[in-house]
Amino acid sequence: CRSVESPIAKDQSPCDVTISSAARAHMRSARPIEALARVVTMELPHAALALIVAAAATLSVAVAYDPLDPNGNITIKWDVLSWTPDGYVATVTINNFQTYRQIMAPGWTVGWTWAKREVIWSMVGAQATEQGDCSKFKANLPHSCKRTPAVVDLLPGVPYNQQIANCCRGGVVSAYGQDPSGAVSSFQVSVGQAGTTNRTVKVPKNFTLLGPGPGYTCGPAKVVPSTVFLTADHRRKTQALMTWNVTCTYSQHLASKYPTCCVSFSSFYNDTIVPCAKCACGCEHKTCARSEPDSKRLMSASGKSSAHAVTAVRGHVNRQSAAPLLQCTTHMCPVRVHWHVKLNYHDYWRAKVTVTNFNYRTNYTGWTLVAQHPNLDNITEVFSFDYKPVVSYGSINDTALFYGMKFFNDQLMEAGPYGNVQSEVLMRKDASTFTFRQGWAFPRKIYFNGDECRMPPPDSYPYLPNSAPASLVSSASVVVAFLVLLMA
Repeated sequence: CRSVESPIAKDQSPCDVTISSAARAHMRSARPIEALARVVTMELPHAALALIVAAAATLSVAVAYDPLDPNGNITIKWDVLSWTPDGYVATVTINNFQTYRQIMAPGWTVGWTWAKREVIWSMVGAQATEQGDCSKFKANLPHSCKRTPAVVDLLPGVPYNQQIANCCRGGVVSAYGQDPSGAVSSFQVSVGQAGTTNRTVKVPKNFTLLGPGPGYTCGPAKVVPSTVFLTADHRRKTQALMTWNVTCTYSQHLASKYPTCCVSFSSFYNDTIVPCAKCACGCEHKTCARSEPDSKRLMSASGKSSAHAVTAVRGHVNRQSAAPLLQCTTHMCPVRVHWHVKLNYHDYWRAKVTVTNFNYRTNYTGWTLVAQHPNLDNITEVFSFDYKPVVSYGSINDTALFYGMKFFNDQLMEAGPYGNVQSEVLMRKDASTFTFRQGWAFPRKIYFNGDECRMPPPDSYPYLPNSAPASLVSSASVVVAFLVLLMA
């Protein structure tokens, strides 16, 4: 493109006129980003601006797309079960159809805006966080009069008359790929000052979902064919009077500016240990605690002491605070996943996976780990984790979902001596693809609790020494293993 000091002519394209004299004046008097915005507004035709806006809107939607879980979403379903004198009673069901992303404690929060002046008379299995202004009601007071209520799950142990099926787990919802029976949560709501027929009921709008933090975007409620229920004896079917669905999708970019985990590598054939990148999860405005047991002071991520005294050892941390308290590291990530290429056999090879928690305020209960590697289609055995293949596209089976064994290591404890879980994965070699060269033995992607982790740069991966080809490495590893067995 060439710069021209005249307005756009009819026979010129936007590329022919890049900066006018008026735009140059704006650029001299404004900061670079603001100047660029002004130039774009002044110089581009309306049609070009419309295309840019449309592309931006498309991009914002595409950000929520997860290529490893293309159909993953959370669906909120409302089933109207009966009419009341001034409204209806509905069962609201939250279905988590995400393969490897769960909702951790303190759980989900669902919000919406009423279409008219509806109120919530009562709830079972959940509660609104605020009652709102109910002063116009003289006798029975509604449970909530807020036009924009926010609803949370009840905690375990509430009386049975306040429970319904799939409620009262503190808002914790399992990932569908990990535990389908735990991937659902429900509550019942009695709505007043609403319509009493299918024609007069107005569906709520502006749905929001926190799970437990930001990241979810919900679409509009859509009326769908009524849900059909099967009675307990499986001999009769009943039907909801009216049903509408709300679909919510997750975007890691909306949830956090930085990644929440990082990956490090090592191997038996190279002494190099590739650490997580420096400030992989961001170091700005972060404080951390030194790991020494006698440390009583907070540190900034830059290494400067903070004036706030804390006890950084296990058992003395305020876990009620929402802000994470991280152990001081160079990467400043709450979680690190380490992949170690451990052994090479004639027909198999073995990798060790270690997940370490650096957050003093969080236990990751029901954690999930997803790895993408071309040899994961030939997993022979996983020693200390449960495992399921993730097949997103037809016959492509290069992704695995790992999670802890129930009552053994399904809880990743807070930072400290017990804040890690580990397992080994044994894989059968495919002679046509297997190699230790060019970092092939390391995963392409790692996800922890549904969020993609920051990978090391490819040029830093442990390399195979030129003096030790793959066949020799295999033989040497067998000899070493045999000697270890003799000495044991």
